[in-house]
Amino acid sequence: MARLAGKVAFITGAAAGIGRATAILFAREGARVAIADISAAGAEETAHLAGNGAIAIRTDVTDEASISAAIRATEEKFGRLDILHNNAGGSTPQDNNVVDVPIEEFWRVIKLDLFGTFAGCRHGIPAIIRSGGGSVINMTSNMAAMGVPGRDCYTAAKGGVAALTRSLAVEFAAQKVRVNAIAPSATMTERLKKLVQANPAVNKLNESHLLGTILPEDIANAALYLASNESRSMTGHIMAVDSGVTIS
Repeated sequence: MARLAGKVAFITGAAAGIGRATAILFAREGARVAIADISAAGAEETAHLAGNGAIAIRTDVTDEASISAAIRATEEKFGRLDILHNNAGGSTPQDNNVVDVPIEEFWRVIKLDLFGTFAGCRHGIPAIIRSGGGSVINMTSNMAAMGVPGRDCYTAAKGGVAALTRSLAVEFAAQKVRVNAIAPSATMTERLKKLVQANPAVNKLNESHLLGTILPEDIANAALYLASNESRSMTGHIMAVDSGVTIS
């Protein structure tokens, strides 16, 4: 039996990369999936690739009204929400140390990575409660647990996501909402390839993986476990999918 049969999932940042891989996998495992991304064309393409009635919704996670409307549209289409995957986020080559980084980059990544996750939970968790409970999957980073030069904005935002995950897990356990997070290391998406070329620290991190390169499908598999009933006793957990780099 498909592991997500009968469930409805809302995935942000699903027009490409990890989000796209997760959407395709969730649909294959029986979920009806709402593809939420600021790129309407990319979201439509992912929905087509995912199949199983997946829908695309143009969504800007930095705009609370946009993500609220997208989650409401998902409920109206599918009648419920069981899985919220706050995947949208990312850093840029403009990130740097706290002294030299442009302040605009700090606010950009805080608004996208941290506020976007906050807003997704703010509107997604009530929908999950209305469905009788379910799973929230946030995206932090192994960089939130280790020192990486030149990524001070990104590490601040992802550290906030990890802390928020633990807090929400305690807050909503009684309503049968599980809240966990995945902490990937450098995952070989198209965006990451550009960062590896531009930032020696990120390239060094990528080269230090004990088990080789991490692919988007590796993160999608972890998300599937957290979304499924197999992880029913897990909440407040930060799952490292990092090819062993954090402990090396």
